[in-house]
Amino acid sequence: MEGVMDGSADATALTDDVGFLLSRASGVLARAGNAALTSHGLRVRSYSVLLLACDSAEGVTQRELADVLGLDPSQVVLLVDDLAAAGLVERRPSTADRRTKLVLPTDRGRVLRHAAAADVDAGHARQLDDLSPGELQLLRELLTRLVPGGRGAGRG
Repeated sequence: MEGVMDGSADATALTDDVGFLLSRASGVLARAGNAALTSHGLRVRSYSVLLLACDSAEGVTQRELADVLGLDPSQVVLLVDDLAAAGLVERRPSTADRRTKLVLPTDRGRVLRHAAAADVDAGHARQLDDLSPGELQLLRELLTRLVPGGRGAGRG
């Protein structure tokens, strides 16, 4: 209790907790991403929607966006609404099922996505600078295995 009482808490128990470390690392990278996106009028979640829309040749459904991002569909609706209001994406009926709306980037959205991606990459690189290229690749591979829907998810 002494460390807690005098304001110098020992974080050893937390630094041994993988969940805590992943959460903290996520927060660090999210803050870096948000800082890099400020000049583009985006935040990490809206940028993620724009990125996925730009990288899907035929468009992406809001349900698919929610699944990939791990968000409630209602959150995705709001993100798409904001991006559409900014002229960065548009909703179009699917040719396969007219009840389904696809989210597609506008030309303006594609341009912004590329500019924003460069800034986000630079912001993340500053946070990950202490890792060697091999360590960064290993981290990416391990996290991909943990994330639902990632390659190899659910093994073991």
